[in-house]
Amino acid sequence: MEWWPAYLLLGVVVGFFAGLLGIGGGLILVPVLTFIFSAQDFPPDRILHLALGTTMAAIIFSSAASLRAHHAHGAVNWQVVKYITPGIVVGTLGGATLASRLPSRFLSIIFVVFIYYAATQMLLRITPKPSRKLPGKIGMFEAGSAIGLISSFVAIGGGLLTVPFLSFCNVRLQHAIGTAAAVGFPIAVAGAIGYIANGMAQSQPLPKYSLGYVYLPALAWVVLGSMLTAPLGARTTHIMPTATLKKIFVVLLYLLGTKMLIGLFSG
Repeated sequence: MEWWPAYLLLGVVVGFFAGLLGIGGGLILVPVLTFIFSAQDFPPDRILHLALGTTMAAIIFSSAASLRAHHAHGAVNWQVVKYITPGIVVGTLGGATLASRLPSRFLSIIFVVFIYYAATQMLLRITPKPSRKLPGKIGMFEAGSAIGLISSFVAIGGGLLTVPFLSFCNVRLQHAIGTAAAVGFPIAVAGAIGYIANGMAQSQPLPKYSLGYVYLPALAWVVLGSMLTAPLGARTTHIMPTATLKKIFVVLLYLLGTKMLIGLFSG
């Protein structure tokens, strides 16, 4: 069976919601890729690792486009990016290395918990109240390390973590979102490198056309699909209310999380 139409369709959906809501798409990509990889009879204990690695590689492209757009609007605080990136890189590389050594079941539990958290945060619009200033260099390194570590475990660009952190530190929301988009790029690059390197270092055979834990055919078709529809999603934001579509996205997250949860107990 040819699987490229499934990857292309997945990219189309992810690209639309990424453009519409300004998300990286990892929360959809990871669970759906695990379902597709399972149907392709990939090594069961490496399926989630392949989904995480492939998603991190895909986010490189979406985060680069998002970074350019926010920079053009002057919404990126490059001083914050400068101080938080070293911690981001260390945390993400360390997280990818640790994740590569953990069983798929344990990683699945972490991902399901996070996907429920993210969906609930979006549904209830939970945002921290500004109550402090940005920390110094050491504090920014520590914050970046934590954001990178968690992001590598669940294959996200970090926006769901970076925006609340910056908002908590009294950074204007517009600049928090733009800066989080910029931070997403080193997260994606470091995460992809980590999953590639650790996948190549392990002895178990991986599917043909895999580069470590990045499955290249899925990456290519997903990126192509998302590039086609991300501009459409961005335009939709300006021509119609997004509240209903956002609720649909939240419901989709709950459904995907629940399907993964059922799979954990039935597998």
